[in-house]
Amino acid sequence: MAFASAIGTTIEWYDFYLYATASALVFNKVFFSSVDPATGTLAAFATFAAGFGARPIGAVVAGHLGDRIGRKAVLVGALLLMGGASTLIGLLPTYATIGMLAPALLVVLRTLQGLAVGAEWGGAAILTVEHAPPGRRGWFGGFTQIGSPAGMLLATGVFWITRTAAGPEAFLAWAWRLPFLLSVVLVGVGLAVRLRLRDAPEFQRLRDQGGVARLPVLEVLRAAPVPVLLTTGLRLSQIGLYVMLTTYGLSYISANLGEDSDAGLIAVVVSSAVSIGTTLVWGGLTDRFGRKRPYLFGAVGAVAALALFFLAVDTGSTVLIVLAVVLATSVFFDAMAAGQPAWFSELFPLHLRYSGVSLGYQIGSVLAGGFTPLIAAALVLAGDGRPWWVLLYYAGLAAVTITCAALARETAFEEQLDRT
Repeated sequence: MAFASAIGTTIEWYDFYLYATASALVFNKVFFSSVDPATGTLAAFATFAAGFGARPIGAVVAGHLGDRIGRKAVLVGALLLMGGASTLIGLLPTYATIGMLAPALLVVLRTLQGLAVGAEWGGAAILTVEHAPPGRRGWFGGFTQIGSPAGMLLATGVFWITRTAAGPEAFLAWAWRLPFLLSVVLVGVGLAVRLRLRDAPEFQRLRDQGGVARLPVLEVLRAAPVPVLLTTGLRLSQIGLYVMLTTYGLSYISANLGEDSDAGLIAVVVSSAVSIGTTLVWGGLTDRFGRKRPYLFGAVGAVAALALFFLAVDTGSTVLIVLAVVLATSVFFDAMAAGQPAWFSELFPLHLRYSGVSLGYQIGSVLAGGFTPLIAAALVLAGDGRPWWVLLYYAGLAAVTITCAALARETAFEEQLDRT
């Protein structure tokens, strides 16, 4: 079950992160070529944000269905929607061909991606954790989380290989489409894995006994609003750090080192490869030391790690940039991310779990994920090219996360997951 979860989430995140990479390096040139480069970058990041804006809607729909008919069915639908949207992006005409219709269609397809990923994470996390034995839920939940670095590694690696093999001109002309078209193959693999999954026995019993909620999203907001707010706050620093490094960071590196620099892509590839291992390590540590202490460690250290990233870019050294990104992601980001599937699942009762986990996770994603690249780009412009306003903004996100981590209930040592 854990391996199946990792495969499915890897494919979903491949598609979602592929767009993030392209929005930083390609879309400003092929879909917003009628404006100056800085404005084109802001516009491309705005379409990136559209995907995040759709995630809570996907969470609401998936939460309702997942808490009523089951986790597996929703995960299969999410995979099909994500793969279909990504494939169509690979076939989309550019601004030079159809004008303003091109970016409009890009926003529509990005929104569909957002709906899909809004449905994906909560179901994958819950399904893995609900199948885990007591005392191992953090480690098992880590398999859901390795889908993120594995998907990023696959997306960035394919993007980098394609750009290197095709050359700059051919890549912008047509080769950027190839990584998106690869989604067709990956979705086929994912479906073969997902169709063999089963819902956890406790949920099957709940459904068979008629114990499912009639309107789970409304009920979780009425019965468990505090866990929803806490999980939302716990997401802010974590997702904010990741998109700052892997999406806005690519644009910042290009602006400072030149568009032909591969330092950003190399850093993301290396850090993603390392995180596949460190995520499982941190997940296991949350079983031993609790969910709260690793999370607080990650949230506090992430602020300093982001400052080191900007200082590394100023040096122009690819080695230092890679080391800074690895430190930020594999140490501090993973300390927060690894325990999320278990901690978030443990905060909600069985009959409301999909809705509660998905809402908190995805609302936090919108607040600190979707708009962070756009905000960061605007703050750097306001700071005459310096990133210190960005650091102040991120420190504010970290303060909220630290507060929520301190207030949230420690759940790691509770023997039973089912709290109906």
